[in-house]
Amino acid sequence: MITMVDAKPIVSNPSQILKEEFRRHLEVFYAHLKLAPPYESVEKAIRMLTTIVHAQPKEEQARILSDPTLQWQQFAQAFDASGLAKKHRGIIAGLARNRSALNLPTEYDHFLNLFLS
Repeated sequence: MITMVDAKPIVSNPSQILKEEFRRHLEVFYAHLKLAPPYESVEKAIRMLTTIVHAQPKEEQARILSDPTLQWQQFAQAFDASGLAKKHRGIIAGLARNRSALNLPTEYDHFLNLFLS
């Protein structure tokens, strides 16, 4: 007999879950930097993530969904490909150079490092 504890939820749309997670991370990122997010570029980044995820086979989508490291790689790829790494570049690069002063979890280095390259 399978109990609710043993059952794994069936994920019908991994890209939707990843989009919501990415949007949340973008909101946290810009809020902690005390910057208004460039909304058009944020929406472009979210569409870019959807395109990237949809291009993957279903098995890979499920793997990405279950692996935070893979998620952050996809988030950083969409962030960069969408042009977000070019918005507020000077301000964010300056903040990123003083990383210890930022109150961001280390996962956000995936975004910050794009401003230092």
